[in-house]
Amino acid sequence: MNTPETVAAPSERTRIRRIPTNAHYDRATLHAIVDEAYICHIAFADAQSAHCIPTACWREGDHLYIHGSNGSRMLKRLTSDECCVTITHLDGLVLARAAFNHSMNYRSAMVYGRFEVVSDEGERHRALENFMEHLAPGRQAEVRPGSDKEYAATTILRISLAEAACKIRSGGPVDDAEDMQQPAWAGVLPLARVPLAPQRDAECTTAAPAYVQQWQQA
Repeated sequence: MNTPETVAAPSERTRIRRIPTNAHYDRATLHAIVDEAYICHIAFADAQSAHCIPTACWREGDHLYIHGSNGSRMLKRLTSDECCVTITHLDGLVLARAAFNHSMNYRSAMVYGRFEVVSDEGERHRALENFMEHLAPGRQAEVRPGSDKEYAATTILRISLAEAACKIRSGGPVDDAEDMQQPAWAGVLPLARVPLAPQRDAECTTAAPAYVQQWQQA
């Protein structure tokens, strides 16, 4: 079985050169980082400029999916040229004894490639239903399904996760020996995404389902 330490970079442009010991190229690490994300950032260029746009995302198998309006400039561009997709989870601020040695703990993923359109109608419906389940498991069965008009107005794209790299930093500060006696607090200020109490819509009279009741326990 491959481990993060034994899997090689899938391509030269995904090979991590800066602190390569923080690199991970295995599928399990990549999938875990993607699955925890609700938002990714997509970098691409067109005739006007370079752009980096945040958008909702979800994973199915070894593909990352996005969706949007048929008129989206970004979606039109992504099928005609290469792009880079990034996801980052910030886990903490690392405070060292010297200003230069401060850092952050994080988990990040970069995906290279070109998006493709999901055109099969059955697969399009299934993909958007999976997106709803990614947001809130059990939600799809409760809401009004998308109409033919709504599906017709929506473009769904996916990109292979085959050419990707992850970089993870964890642990405390790494100070130089000559700074170890500096009288400054050193350590990690942890950060975490914390679910807050659900906020019922003023017009909602429906009892909260299990996934809403358990939101703060997630």
